[in-house]
Amino acid sequence: MFALSNLIVLAARLVEALVNIVCILIFLRAVISWVNPDPFNPLVQFLNRATDPILAPIRRLIPSLGPVDISPWIATIVIYYINKYFLVPTLLELAMRLRM
Repeated sequence: MFALSNLIVLAARLVEALVNIVCILIFLRAVISWVNPDPFNPLVQFLNRATDPILAPIRRLIPSLGPVDISPWIATIVIYYINKYFLVPTLLELAMRLRM
């Protein structure tokens, strides 16, 4: 069972790393949006494609405050806390119980 436990620990660490990368991408998109980027720039297109599935549902629920878009803040906070206090600890606890 220790091999399965180690596999679950690996999955927890990978999820943690992926969530950190997503948070960084959301932050970069927010920063780039301040300077009116060229929509045909490949980096801008990548950031839009990578973060739209996360930000679009939040934008539908919460309207923007004029020129200020708070959806990146909300997405980052929600993703961070779900990751830090639910998903990764649950996987690590499951791995620990499998070792016993």
